[in-house]
Amino acid sequence: MQMLMKRPVVIGCCLWITGYTLALYTELRWLSLMTSALLLAALIVIYALRLPGRQPLCALLLVGVAYGYFQWTDQRNVSALLPLAQQQTLDGSKVTLLGRFSSPVTVDGDRASFTMEAESIRFPGTEAFPLGGESVQVSLRLLQQAQQAVASGWRRGDALTLHGTLRSPSPARNFGGFDYRRYLRLHHTHWLLSAKGVDQAQVEPAAARVSVVQLLRWNDELRGALSRRMDLIFPAQQAGFMKSMLIGQTDDLDPERFQQFSELGLTHILAISGLNIAVFLGVCIWIMRRLKLAKETYLLICIWLLPFYILLTGASPSIVRAGLMSIIALYAARRGHFKDVLHIMAIVAWSMLLWNPYFLLDVSFQLSFLVTLGLIVGVQRVNDLFTRWISSPMIRSSASITLVSQMISFPVSIYYFNQFSLLSWLANAVLVPVISMIVFPAGLLALVLGIVYVPAGKSIGLLISWLNEVIFWMTDKLQHLNQFKMLWPSPSLPWIAFYYAFLILIYGICQRLLQEAGGESPIILVRVKGTKKVNLSKWLICAIGGLLLLLWMGYSPERFNRSGLVQFIDVGQGDAILIRTPYGRHILVDGGGTLTFRKPGEDWKIRKDPYEVGKKMLVPLLKKRGVHQLDLVVLTHEDTDHSGGLQAVISQMPVKQFLFNGTLKPGASIAKLFDTLLARRVPLLPANVSDWIQIDPLTRLQVLYPLESDNRLIEIVKEQNARSVVFLLEMQRTRWLFTGDMEKESETELVDYLKDHPSLLDQELKINHKIDVLKVAHHGSKTSTTPGWLDFWKPSWAVISVGGMNSYGHPAPDVLTRLEENEIQVLRTDQMGEVQLEVRKEGIYSRVKIMD
Repeated sequence: MQMLMKRPVVIGCCLWITGYTLALYTELRWLSLMTSALLLAALIVIYALRLPGRQPLCALLLVGVAYGYFQWTDQRNVSALLPLAQQQTLDGSKVTLLGRFSSPVTVDGDRASFTMEAESIRFPGTEAFPLGGESVQVSLRLLQQAQQAVASGWRRGDALTLHGTLRSPSPARNFGGFDYRRYLRLHHTHWLLSAKGVDQAQVEPAAARVSVVQLLRWNDELRGALSRRMDLIFPAQQAGFMKSMLIGQTDDLDPERFQQFSELGLTHILAISGLNIAVFLGVCIWIMRRLKLAKETYLLICIWLLPFYILLTGASPSIVRAGLMSIIALYAARRGHFKDVLHIMAIVAWSMLLWNPYFLLDVSFQLSFLVTLGLIVGVQRVNDLFTRWISSPMIRSSASITLVSQMISFPVSIYYFNQFSLLSWLANAVLVPVISMIVFPAGLLALVLGIVYVPAGKSIGLLISWLNEVIFWMTDKLQHLNQFKMLWPSPSLPWIAFYYAFLILIYGICQRLLQEAGGESPIILVRVKGTKKVNLSKWLICAIGGLLLLLWMGYSPERFNRSGLVQFIDVGQGDAILIRTPYGRHILVDGGGTLTFRKPGEDWKIRKDPYEVGKKMLVPLLKKRGVHQLDLVVLTHEDTDHSGGLQAVISQMPVKQFLFNGTLKPGASIAKLFDTLLARRVPLLPANVSDWIQIDPLTRLQVLYPLESDNRLIEIVKEQNARSVVFLLEMQRTRWLFTGDMEKESETELVDYLKDHPSLLDQELKINHKIDVLKVAHHGSKTSTTPGWLDFWKPSWAVISVGGMNSYGHPAPDVLTRLEENEIQVLRTDQMGEVQLEVRKEGIYSRVKIMD
């Protein structure tokens, strides 16, 4: 601790981050910029006068200064349109924006997207309202293929007049879902503008003059030129991978490849970071040494090269951190000053947080600094521990770096990505040295030679492609070992704090043990005092046991929760219902889906990574909620808005059984879904009216429709609604009826069947047929939910899964009227976002994501 106290900048940075963190979760409006300035002045006076107890008091004051600074910054992050928005609804207004491009234009299929720096806005029939350069995110739909070239020709800094529709970014509509509104706000953007066709934009090229915008424009053009040159140097299927690694451009990166690297914990390879900086500097220094340049000269050249390299590679928080640390270290080396890496890291972190406090919420910032801190503090000590078992210094060093980086990054990784592969350490230990020491330097060489003479670069690119093929083959094999994949729910902040506390405790005990064994510690974080001899081995066992217990609790935090939960996920116009039973079983009913309407000859409209509900929304939500496996997936019928998202679910999550309506709908997507089910050996259960199926001691399920049929025959059925699977769920003595998209004819048929076969229902249902919750069929369409259906089941609650502003007019006014006349409480996903109904001993409790 004494050694740590000698690093005041490190302590100050930690206290500054503490103040920011408190400001994120609390609000003290009296703490403003002026208050922070007064607190800072008091801190300086107290420290200068050396008053007693000044250290804890100054620490508290510094936390207050940081709190006020963050709160002042956050309060200023509002739209210039806020006064107007408080007086009238601006969402959906037709407007004209005047300003300039503030980002490169990205053209993907039939969409061009960019950020606009808006100087003014004009509503119909009004004068222009000043915006003062406010950032607006623009999505421009391209109507013809020729418009792609027009949009691609627009450049950062060009003057722009754009007509379109103003919209407010959508907040998260599901619990734990991606909050686009918050994401844009953290980038100081509060409005979206959507437009159709390039004729809605009048663009005037910017005048060539030296300015920050012009420098960024030149940087965009250079990145674009390098990207095009890499398309010539590397094979098409690998160009995106090399662009991501060399210049931080991810637009052409294969989404499947990114997913593969993500599951193996290798995404840091695809993100420009300290590894790239180290290799880049190593190559530059090696070349300049060969040219016999003096040390002071090549260090100075490297210092000047780094800012350009940071800009060239996209200036993400991780590369900014690594670049700034390298600049400071190079300057210290050139001046002959003593280098303290912890101090350098703290200076860089503090500077970045002063520049933009929202960096604290950026995952790349968090992982970059955490891993760097872990490597600085822990690698040497872990390396000393491994001395007894690993004789090779190279293997020992690689193992130490891999272990420390994995341990340090683990809680942040599962918080954001909700997965961890037990093979991640192996993938990192084997592939990172190969990529960092061979692929990356050779890629830089190929790029440099390719700029001068394409065939020369292409020859090296061909050699690299052979090594890349080996790397991809290895990652393919490792990824398909599903038994080593672990899905983790997002942990709470207290859980993360306890994790790091246990880690620090274990580190301190191991450090003390090494000291007693004769080792010398470079940095002491924990010091055990006292005259009594402490049995450190027992303390170490207790600390490791506590960490393992914490991991066990974090892996399944709901294991002792005996309430049931039915979650009607908002997937837009479609159904996706997740059921968690009191004993932790998980049932997924339908998976939503994205409807696409594409005419022949419109292949140019297809995007590289189109939005797909299962991949982008459903699977991340399931992982975030700690669904390790799905005990049963029910596909009520095979229309796209119910089946489309299941392809991603089946591909990425373990599924024990799959219940469907016993038919097949013609189409490539359904064929692919069932091929995946067969390949993963998931049992297929054609639905048929059945007796009760026990799910757990408090939950059982009964299929009511389709009625009796020959399960040996699979029919081809194009119109699926009338063949929807209907089932009754009983959970903790509550009853739920799930109906898919069944129609009125099916409702009548089922009611008549149940009246003729009363033995199918249990004793209580025979008497009054009353259920607690009805999932309204077909999104509230007028083709179902008849008066007879409601009279038969007498539900207390009704839930309608329906997309907002859908083109079908769902839910139908007649259906809503019937539900109201029967005094049924209605919950709708289009108005309320996700609907959750929790079953406790006392009854059913509801909560919704969006409150009126």
